[in-house]
Amino acid sequence: MTIGVRSRLQGALRAAMKERDVAAVSGLRSALAAIANAEAVPLPATPPGQPPAGGQHVAGGQHVAGGHIAGSHIAGSTAGLGGGEASRRAVTEDEAAAIAAAEVTGRRAAAREYEAAGQHGRAQRLLREARAIESALGGSALNTATRGDDA
Repeated sequence: MTIGVRSRLQGALRAAMKERDVAAVSGLRSALAAIANAEAVPLPATPPGQPPAGGQHVAGGQHVAGGHIAGSHIAGSTAGLGGGEASRRAVTEDEAAAIAAAEVTGRRAAAREYEAAGQHGRAQRLLREARAIESALGGSALNTATRGDDA
């Protein structure tokens, strides 16, 4: 059984934290956060200032829903522990690998810009972050086009 992208990143993060490798911790956390963000379910499109479906505005920013006046901060809420939780979108291993590869690509592009601007220290940090992500994934999950700028 192969270990998933997220598991490899988390394992590498734990190791980097033990080693107190600040750049690696930063890059790995960012990659994990990008994957978690991809799992977020988009909010329903309700224009600002519009009442929720089935309600109408009354004075003071309140609205009427089902015959009851409620403050807009609790409109449409659900009761109970976890009642407001939304299920997350499932991210496939290929999608997670692509997200991690995009993180590497973004860091390498930013490092080139910092180098061009004479900010060598910042560029080197971004390259260390990119290498930490690549190392965690063994390079196999990453497109070869995202590698090789600092080899």
